[in-house]
Amino acid sequence: MYRLSPPLAADPQAGYALAMDWLRELSGGEKALIGMVHVGALPGTPASAMPMPRLIDQAVRDATVLKDAGFDAIIVENMHDTPYVHGSAIGPEIVAAMSVIAREVRRATDMTMGVQILSGGNRHALGVAHACGGEFIRCENFVYAHIADEGLLAEAEAGALLRERRRIGAEAVAIACDIRKKHASHALTADLSIGDMAHAAAFFGADALIVTGAWTGREANPADIAEAKVASGLPVLVGSGITPKNVGAMLAEAEGVIVGSSIKAEGDWRNPIDPERAEALVKAARKG
Repeated sequence: MYRLSPPLAADPQAGYALAMDWLRELSGGEKALIGMVHVGALPGTPASAMPMPRLIDQAVRDATVLKDAGFDAIIVENMHDTPYVHGSAIGPEIVAAMSVIAREVRRATDMTMGVQILSGGNRHALGVAHACGGEFIRCENFVYAHIADEGLLAEAEAGALLRERRRIGAEAVAIACDIRKKHASHALTADLSIGDMAHAAAFFGADALIVTGAWTGREANPADIAEAKVASGLPVLVGSGITPKNVGAMLAEAEGVIVGSSIKAEGDWRNPIDPERAEALVKAARKG
């Protein structure tokens, strides 16, 4: 499906071209539009209220709306499982539920699919994506420790995650990595620029980078996108704050966008995807 780029290749343009392979396949050569499928609260989490059949139906419905609107790909994510537990504290019931939901979404839509399991369930997400035929995962905390709203994320994920990918034979699953991730304090790494973080992520084997604003729905700084691209030689996605008004400007800098809040009913991430909002986003992105 894709080829890993040599980190910080001697010829940055050659390395960038290799890294772009999986994104070009994803979007048919255009800038990538990736929509979020926010799965309802899963069994065992505080807000859990729906049985599995309803969770599946809801996720399939949102994914189908995104496909019909013209999105290139989706990310299936357990956004409603707040407050999150992190990493090894994520239970097998979450992995099982996400596997079933992701499989049914893939069967129903046949869309290019990523997986994210919050919080910090990167190896969990890798296993789900590998089992369900997903093309990529969204990874928190790939490089550098930081403090997030769920607590201290004390260890970088890259070493263990890439070893797990090799161990289970999941090299066909790309890893798109948040740098200076949202919903977090970065005082521990305040002496590092976003370019420094991007350079480190490339050195440790990321396939793409994700730049965001400070919170869900907050717009990213275009200067951060440009700095991350130059420092890493990797394709950069914008992972928050995308609207019809700014998507063109963001795609002028980035290779793709990940959209959640603005395509939901009333612009609230908690709500189902609004077909008219999703179509308006695609129209604005493809304009011209």
